[in-house]
Amino acid sequence: PAVVFTDPQVATVGYSEAEAHHDGIKTDSRTLTLDNVPRALANFDTRGFIKLVVEEGSGRLIGVQAVAPEAGELIQTAALAIRNRMTVQELADQLFPYLTMVEGLKLAAQT
Repeated sequence: PAVVFTDPQVATVGYSEAEAHHDGIKTDSRTLTLDNVPRALANFDTRGFIKLVVEEGSGRLIGVQAVAPEAGELIQTAALAIRNRMTVQELADQLFPYLTMVEGLKLAAQT
């Protein structure tokens, strides 16, 4: 994973959508803006998004990019999901603590 500690933070792990397409991987990506994440609303800071790059057909998560105040914290969970070859549905079915930024991964997977 990589993190740029700007305000908001920028974090990435795995494929970007463009990298996947360059390698011939078809994607079914989804992006969730932070105004849909309860933690961001509680912080009064909805700048940013969480993007899931999903392999079309298999539904396997192959990349995550996030621009968010706590993107550096949530990217490790994304890295574990990718390493364990989780599908987006498996990620959506996980339990995440309410009112945390990492809950945004689940919410993005549910979109």
